[in-house]
Amino acid sequence: MTITLNKPQSLHLPTITTLPENNLTIIAEQIPVAAVTLNIWFNMGSAVEADNINGMAHFLEHMIFKGSRKLGLGEFERLLEARGAMTNAATSQEYTHFYFTCAPQDFVDILPLQLDLVSNPSLPPEEFTREKKVVLEEIRRSHDNPRRRVFDKMMNLCFPNLPYHRPILGTEEIIENLKLEQMQSFHHSWYQPSGMTIVAVGNLPVEELTENILNTLSLKSNQLQPPSPEYSPELPFTDIITEEYTDSNLQQARLMMLWRVPGLNHLEETIALDVLAVILGRGKLSRLFRDLRENRRLVTRISASNTTYKIQGEFYVSAQLSQENIEIVQAEIIKHIQEIQQFGVTEAELNRVKQNVASQFIFQSEKPSDRTNLYGYYYSQLRTITPALEYSEKVKHITVEKIQETAIKYLSLDAYGVLIARN
Repeated sequence: MTITLNKPQSLHLPTITTLPENNLTIIAEQIPVAAVTLNIWFNMGSAVEADNINGMAHFLEHMIFKGSRKLGLGEFERLLEARGAMTNAATSQEYTHFYFTCAPQDFVDILPLQLDLVSNPSLPPEEFTREKKVVLEEIRRSHDNPRRRVFDKMMNLCFPNLPYHRPILGTEEIIENLKLEQMQSFHHSWYQPSGMTIVAVGNLPVEELTENILNTLSLKSNQLQPPSPEYSPELPFTDIITEEYTDSNLQQARLMMLWRVPGLNHLEETIALDVLAVILGRGKLSRLFRDLRENRRLVTRISASNTTYKIQGEFYVSAQLSQENIEIVQAEIIKHIQEIQQFGVTEAELNRVKQNVASQFIFQSEKPSDRTNLYGYYYSQLRTITPALEYSEKVKHITVEKIQETAIKYLSLDAYGVLIARN
């Protein structure tokens, strides 16, 4: 089945092909640049892991590059480097993806190698042992990073029950005890065509991109990925929950204030929260930055963010500041939120943000790699790329009333989480 999405208001004209025999999806688009990016997405990450193998998805991402039926250790990277191409991968809570960018004339040669790596990794025992040490060192370095420690504690405060609080890298104890057989089983279960989205964007015709992928695929399995574990969203905070700790490695204290908000399954609400975060604390023209950083010098840094996961999201304000300013800054952040709840935002403010979001959407969609990330992310999570195509347009239709309503509904003034890291 092939679908071409052609929206007059969109800069994007991707074609989606889904194979009925195994549900594998190919998204292709031609754009006039001197490159092609292929991005292979799996709708699995650390959130699907059992507790006793936490960190497996990330560890396996490392091991994928250790060779396959057709490639020896390091051969894939050497071949790409010789052609001036690049490759990388990433693992998150809810997805893992592998990608390369090359010249259009090299695409047909590199494509089968990348597909073979992800579908037929050799997972050699000696490399499993060697790479385990690399992952363990990565975990130790993350423990030595004060900013990472703050983030991890915030995730535990926000998501005590959802798997988002678990470290993507896993823990030293778990990684130390992982067996190769567990990794082989994990790969067999989760690296199935039914959970794959292959995105190709660049200066080759859509038909050629799609046909090359179809002709190269050796994924005959009709086995479905296991169903992802089912979780319910965390309940909203019912009180102000404060956690404090001391970290002597911090040069300044940190203040994090957070609220539990809807996830990807409630996109209309998520988009309004995105805009609210920009108005409140994203950039030098935002309310918190102008007041607390520029005018009153109460903080060194301050920002607001709306982070969206599939099941649930978190809206948070983060400040770097002197310890003596923590209480007053916390109170002033609440005052700013209260002001938006009572009086809303101005049309000028909202229009500025709308323009910025629209411009960023265009600028961040120019490269093939940008578009493969955009399409792959949404399709792997929601089985549609419509939100990616409509995001900018939906932002344009948000009203000041919607922003005010969103602030009232989700940013309670007397029920939220607070994390304080003193130095």
